Amino acid sequence: MLASGSITRASSSILRPDLIASSLLSVETKGVGFVDLTSEMSAFLRECGAGEGVLTLFVRHTSASLTIQENADPSVLTDLTTVLRRLAPEDGGWTHDTEGPDDMPAHIKSMLTATSLQVPVLGGRLALGVWQAIYLIEHRRRPHRREIVLQFLGAAMSE
Repeated sequence: MLASGSITRASSSILRPDLIASSLLSVETKGVGFVDLTSEMSAFLRECGAGEGVLTLFVRHTSASLTIQENADPSVLTDLTTVLRRLAPEDGGWTHDTEGPDDMPAHIKSMLTATSLQVPVLGGRLALGVWQAIYLIEHRRRPHRREIVLQFLGAAMSE
């Protein structure tokens, strides 16, 4: 049996997509960790005149990934890094080690997270919750240059 509760929904917004905007974002990482991309995504939406639609992000690598996570308490990101390290340790007996002992664990971590995200855009702004941010996760120990394809599909901001 389902618990009873209140469910409400705002009225629907209908639009005719008239804008596709794309860009390639390059990010220099410092090694294992999270890089907050939220402000860069907001800047992209402003520059392309986005109104309502969807923003897609796609990381062009197999040892880095994307996520939406808490932006208020940095210990969340520390704990997430710890759990990923536990799930795919460097000393896991992997056969693929051509690029070093952290390479195969990085591939596993990428597979467990996401290589693409879609975020709704409402009124030209990311429809993220108050405590949410968009992050690139670097899974390799050494710095890397990562490329992320950005694409907005939707309606242009009304004049």
